[in-house]
Amino acid sequence: MAKRGKKYLKALELFDRNKTYTVEEAVDILKKAAELTQRGFDETVELAMRLNVDPKYADQMVRGSVVLPHGLGKPIKVLVLAEGEDAKVAEEAGADYVGGEDLINKILKEEWIDYDVVIATPEIMSKVAKLGRILGPRGLMPNPKTGTVTKNLEQAIKDAKRGRVEFKVDKAGNIHMPVGKLSFDKGKLVENIYTAIDAVVRAKPPGAKGQYVKSITVSTTMGPGIKIDISETMKKLQELAA
Repeated sequence: MAKRGKKYLKALELFDRNKTYTVEEAVDILKKAAELTQRGFDETVELAMRLNVDPKYADQMVRGSVVLPHGLGKPIKVLVLAEGEDAKVAEEAGADYVGGEDLINKILKEEWIDYDVVIATPEIMSKVAKLGRILGPRGLMPNPKTGTVTKNLEQAIKDAKRGRVEFKVDKAGNIHMPVGKLSFDKGKLVENIYTAIDAVVRAKPPGAKGQYVKSITVSTTMGPGIKIDISETMKKLQELAA
């Protein structure tokens, strides 16, 4: 087992690793740990979910995106690959970078990745396909399922700037995503976390059998994971949806 630092061990003293907590309780613990450890920077709060799926089967793949109500706490750079009138719309909507083959070639030649989100129109996707080896491993490849291949560029850019997060299950059946910054008010963090969990629950694939969500954990960039009570979380989601 890897040796843990003193600050990490201090944070562990604040909760029982064998116990599960509500989202609200977990955020309180994260806040107390931050006061105790004084990392010196604003850590990202991260959500991890283990799902009862095998993504090698198409009907068990989990993928989607969610717009967090309070964003991610950082400016989002948006690159739009479009041509003609679509490019003008993207510029007016506030995209940071807009272009067609010129930017595609720049990415290919320089492996340029100074952006957080890539959006493309359907018409240009045949040209964008060649970027798969560069954008794919970084989770930046435009995809219709996540709303990043679209004709509605204005809405897509707006959502990206607000803090849209894409998620995709890995080979082991896990999903990881950022849900905000530790400096956020408790209420904002809690709402972001519930929104993210709800999005994954709603993305349940038709091939998933039995208990879909196996575990939920929240943590900070450098802190230990806190287990979330699944049944209490599902009850809360039902209440929020009512």
